[in-house]
Amino acid sequence: MSKATFQALGTGDGWASDRRGHSAFLFKLEDSTLLLDCGEPVSRRLRAAGVQPDDLDGIVLSHLHCDHVGGFFMLMQGFWLDQRTRDLAVHLPAEGVEPVRRMLDAAYIFEELMACALNFEPLQSSTSFEVGGITMTPHLTTHLDQLKTTFGEKYPAGFEAFSFVLENADTRIAHSADIGGLGDLRVLLTQPVDLLVCELAHVEPDELFAYLKDQPEGHIGQVAFTHLSRPCRANLEGMQAQAAAALGDLPHTFLNDGDVITL
Repeated sequence: MSKATFQALGTGDGWASDRRGHSAFLFKLEDSTLLLDCGEPVSRRLRAAGVQPDDLDGIVLSHLHCDHVGGFFMLMQGFWLDQRTRDLAVHLPAEGVEPVRRMLDAAYIFEELMACALNFEPLQSSTSFEVGGITMTPHLTTHLDQLKTTFGEKYPAGFEAFSFVLENADTRIAHSADIGGLGDLRVLLTQPVDLLVCELAHVEPDELFAYLKDQPEGHIGQVAFTHLSRPCRANLEGMQAQAAAALGDLPHTFLNDGDVITL
């Protein structure tokens, strides 16, 4: 029996695509089910994967870019209409809690209409929390640092983006979400992981492959590359060949929407 499964519901970058949905990932560790990010069309992809409204133990939003949260409001409308009954914790950057609540009200998805309570929980870096039987540990990344430098004075905000370690007694998974550089991966790899889900839109591929190759043997069970930038995706065969040459025996794959990895 598998210890865990990971399904890529959406693997695209920030650009609209006719072949890739935006970032959304489903993790099942034993009896616990977690949705990480809600890029559209997450509602359709969840249904296609056989996930019913009451199946999710929790939702985590890594940051507030639209390609990671754009499907959240339609998902909540679906939970209202389908009458999800289990209370739902939504973990997200603190700066998003009130705007998300206001957007739900603006869309007429009032809390009185929901058959379940929505509990918005702000993420705190290095502070773990539980989603069912999954322990989640968020870590701040530098993904939004340049925007903060350029626009922080005009648009005061937290500019928070997070990566994550997911684990239970049997499985440890690192998920980069969106990072700003290779340094953001270090905290995810302080201990061995069964799976590293790593984005490939905001780092140079050759530098990333070299960094992963330098990890101790057996430290990473396998790597799943996602969120490929449009140029990388357009040259997928070349990118696969480059990765194979650089990574050697380290198992790796380039995710497509719908792909499932069993651990």
